[in-house]
Amino acid sequence: MIRQVIAVRPEPGLAATLTRAREMGIEAAGAPLFEVRPRDWAAPDPRDFDALLVGSANAFVHGGGQLSLFADKPVHVVGGKTAEAARAAGFAVATTGTGGLQSVLGAIAPPAKLLRVAGATHVPLEPPEGVSIRTVIAYESVAQPLAAHLAASLAQGGLVLLHSGEAARHFAAECDRLELLRNRIALAALAPRIAEAAGEDWRAVHVASEPSDAALLDLVRSLVR
Repeated sequence: MIRQVIAVRPEPGLAATLTRAREMGIEAAGAPLFEVRPRDWAAPDPRDFDALLVGSANAFVHGGGQLSLFADKPVHVVGGKTAEAARAAGFAVATTGTGGLQSVLGAIAPPAKLLRVAGATHVPLEPPEGVSIRTVIAYESVAQPLAAHLAASLAQGGLVLLHSGEAARHFAAECDRLELLRNRIALAALAPRIAEAAGEDWRAVHVASEPSDAALLDLVRSLVR
């Protein structure tokens, strides 16, 4: 029996996940394992690009004045929350994909020159023929210790949601540092690579049917019934 559901993704994603969970009838708690911070970056010449490629709302939250130089460029994004953040920042959304930026690339007609606005840790992409990508780093995720109240709760077991490989590795390291028993904790991962990053010896490891928050929470709901 699953005692509790815990999310550890950074804000603003954490609040979005907890809100969606409540709407689905899932009792979930959470605290971010990472704090997202802006990084200084120099914008290349906007005339060299046809559009922006963005995988996280953090790009619009932390992109700063440099990002505003591209306000007349359409953006290709992943996820409804990222699209909302783009529109709130004054950008026109050309494509809203699901599952990851690689799938978004398949919907972009060549030729296209894209500027990817990303975090310091990001998934490599393989652009199709006729599409070029230049990447700039606008923000970074800084690891935080596992909140004391969550550590105390997880000592009794629970189900933890993992949205990235970076989070999976850091959560595993925190459990080892705090001497939390892995065999009492189950994991629900957004994708197989994230589950793999968490390592072994967990009570159970479950993977969402597709890499989206909605699919991950559908999985959680099936596990807590």
